[in-house]
Amino acid sequence: MRAGLLIFSFALTLGLCSCVRSTQRATLSSLSPTKTQPPNTSSEHAKVDFASQIKPILQQRCQPCHFSGGVMYERLPFDRPATIKTLGTKLFTRLKDEKEQRLIREFLDQDE
Repeated sequence: MRAGLLIFSFALTLGLCSCVRSTQRATLSSLSPTKTQPPNTSSEHAKVDFASQIKPILQQRCQPCHFSGGVMYERLPFDRPATIKTLGTKLFTRLKDEKEQRLIREFLDQDE
């Protein structure tokens, strides 16, 4: 009797797991872009603005030291685009967010 109950519960669990996985696959496939959609190229051509896009990130992460009145402001003032261009990807030792890194890379790659 116990063996039958154990086999039944195992089969039930296995059936529920496969049902959940197929539901997740269906949900993920409905969320993925279709092949007929063109790739999003608007971000490739849009210019990244230092004052409205990069500076707020740096103010949030580096405010006390690298902005006016801070200990590091004299050596590395982060309120100037030239400083960010000079440092380049060395900023990523402190900025770990992928979206922020991508935005800063786009800013570094654009010609001024």
